[in-house]
Amino acid sequence: MPHPLDRNPENVSGSFYVDNTCIDCDQCRDHAPQFFTRWDEGGYSIVHTQPVTEEEIAQAIEAMEGCPSESIGRE
Repeated sequence: MPHPLDRNPENVSGSFYVDNTCIDCDQCRDHAPQFFTRWDEGGYSIVHTQPVTEEEIAQAIEAMEGCPSESIGRE
């Protein structure tokens, strides 16, 4: 389960985040590339844009629920 204190510092500020347990599987980037990208220097995913609309939030939630390492959180 993700924890806000373990969020990667490269995430943009906002409610969605990726924490330090990311295994770089590409799942979130495949499902919602408009919000998630790879931080090449660290070898993990980060949130680069926060979703705003209800449809965008639903897409981010779908990516979060599909994360095999449960590294995506929402505050």
